[in-house]
Amino acid sequence: MLRKLAYTLLALALLAVAGFFIFAPGLTENAQNRVAEHEGWPVSAEAQRLHDSLTIADWHADSLLWDRDLAERSERGHVDLPRLAEGNVAVQVFTTVTKSPAGQNYEANATDARDNITLLSFGQLRPVRTWTSLLERGLDQANRLQETADAHPDMLRFVRTAADLDAALAERGEGHQPIAGILGAEGAHVLEGDLANLDTIYDVGFRLVGLMHFFDNELGGSLHGSRGAGLTDFGGRVVAGLQDRGMIVDLAHASPQMAEDVLDIMRRPVIVSHTGIFSHCETVRNFPDELMQRIADEGGLIGIGFWEDVTCDATPAGIAAAIMAAIEVVGVDHVSLGSDYDGAVETTFDVSELAAVTHALIEAGLSDQDIAAVMGGNTIRFLRANLPQG
Repeated sequence: MLRKLAYTLLALALLAVAGFFIFAPGLTENAQNRVAEHEGWPVSAEAQRLHDSLTIADWHADSLLWDRDLAERSERGHVDLPRLAEGNVAVQVFTTVTKSPAGQNYEANATDARDNITLLSFGQLRPVRTWTSLLERGLDQANRLQETADAHPDMLRFVRTAADLDAALAERGEGHQPIAGILGAEGAHVLEGDLANLDTIYDVGFRLVGLMHFFDNELGGSLHGSRGAGLTDFGGRVVAGLQDRGMIVDLAHASPQMAEDVLDIMRRPVIVSHTGIFSHCETVRNFPDELMQRIADEGGLIGIGFWEDVTCDATPAGIAAAIMAAIEVVGVDHVSLGSDYDGAVETTFDVSELAAVTHALIEAGLSDQDIAAVMGGNTIRFLRANLPQG
């Protein structure tokens, strides 16, 4: 009797463990990457025709973090390759997320707070080496992008150079819609404090590096860290190394002092990949307008996010209003899309519904030429100028 009870309890325990690994990752993503329930957003025939003619680019999606096959259309999250194609997206930057503090907030986070990504890596049964190494997590997520591109070259091209980008864009049309995928890092803590790891991440295809995430790291201060610190000596060496290799510097999540320090030593323009405009939406998550103007004056781009914390209204009309505010502050040539799709944010539309933003921009009075620039033209111009030429 006792032996039978023991076997029963063991079986139940094994079922519970199996259930955790089978269901917990999906439940976690469903809770983190929600699309608010909504009726279909208005898209006029005029807006759809214009949208279909655009070359659309987005600076920021965290889709590689989640346990999904990007080649398959999913009911979870915001982005996969079929939905990118439905939304007519030509260029998508996929960012790797390697550390996220428990209790994450926009005001202050401790560098040594318990890390959420460790548990997620374990729960998704990622390779054991990723459970303790930030670098290995980044490399594992990079490998996901490479494997998807290798398995589905008709759907995704892994872009490392400006020549790769032009080749991928040239293939679009005549029934073909390969998406140009560019690899980025959300936070240079992926380097684990070792400058030699710049070569490691470059060699596997990283071409964009956000210096910070939600906590201070070896490079300096986060917008959401504990000190508002600027650039460290190590951070200066990393920034120089990024420039030497033709890798794009992203100031999203940097403290204002960190951003100013980086701009003081940059020889190349930078981006703020996913953000809003402070005078339009007064939140600590958005840089002061004067800092955004300096970034634009030095040739940089501002990517407008698709969630309420940076736009104060996450509907398509709200995103259009944030874009119009950005144009007012930095000029139309410096505004772009930076959705933060699959970045543990709630949106009101997924990428397949992106034509609703084109419709809203028409309704806001933006010209077709300027819509084309904001929806992708500015980003593609920047990438052609700043990616390694190949």
